[in-house]
Amino acid sequence: MKNMTVSFAPHIYDRTTTSRIMRDVVIALLPAFVASVVIFGPRAALVTAVCVGSCVLFEWVFQKLMKKPVTVQDFSACITGLLLAFNLPVEIPLWQAVFGCFVAIIFVKQLFGGLGKNFANPAITARVVMFLAFSTTMTTWVQIPDAVSSATPLALMKRGEYGDLPELWNMIIGTRGGSLGETSALFILIGGVYLLIRRVITWHAPVAFIGTVFILAAIFGGEPMHHLFAGGLFLGAFFMATDYPTTPQTNLGRFIFGAGCGVLTVVIRLYGNYPEGVAFSILLMNMVVPFINKLTLRKALGGAKG
Repeated sequence: MKNMTVSFAPHIYDRTTTSRIMRDVVIALLPAFVASVVIFGPRAALVTAVCVGSCVLFEWVFQKLMKKPVTVQDFSACITGLLLAFNLPVEIPLWQAVFGCFVAIIFVKQLFGGLGKNFANPAITARVVMFLAFSTTMTTWVQIPDAVSSATPLALMKRGEYGDLPELWNMIIGTRGGSLGETSALFILIGGVYLLIRRVITWHAPVAFIGTVFILAAIFGGEPMHHLFAGGLFLGAFFMATDYPTTPQTNLGRFIFGAGCGVLTVVIRLYGNYPEGVAFSILLMNMVVPFINKLTLRKALGGAKG
């Protein structure tokens, strides 16, 4: 009787753990990583390794200094490093990549309490900070084989240079200008489908995000397919708009969140000074997640009115 544990219902046992979920996300990101190395060369692997190593190191050092349990084994810092690397140009100075990792892990994640307590996606926030701090290097793209231009398709559309846009197939497989992990929509989609099959994510946010961008681009932009496969839409929709701590808790809330990201992305792309809006849209929608949760969460049976 001394070993009996009494707890309140419901009594649910689930083998799903944080480490298992994070491992699945790492596996899902591997196709895009391989594609980035094939497209951009060995330096893509170097930038990714620096980001992953820096994120893991910063988390380990901070937790040691604060005398907190070390949690680097849960793979969350590794994923932050991967996602940040995928949001960077291949020629980014490595010290700037390390700075981005410091912002993501220390300022966005650890200072707010660690995994599950951050108010915004660490990789997205770090990308926005780096864009504001290092605008030149963050928007410098290299010429890659088989690409018509080193500029991103979104930048070309912003300038009205539609004749220089790459073929749609090249945009799907990734032979175009852009950040490391966002160019190959095909391999990002493969990873996204894997997460859906593994039930790590649900379809609501990605479908609402991508669908909203397509519909609004068709109405106002005139190039809906190019808007789909240009920029970081697929990477943002499948891997950052589905982040557990910073997105709504209900399926309806996730759908609203994804649609909101889509609206903001198109508005920024078409009417803003910056040709890409995925990162800004996700960060802005992260801020309103508490309100979406309040609107969509159901009252527990017998619970007090909220």
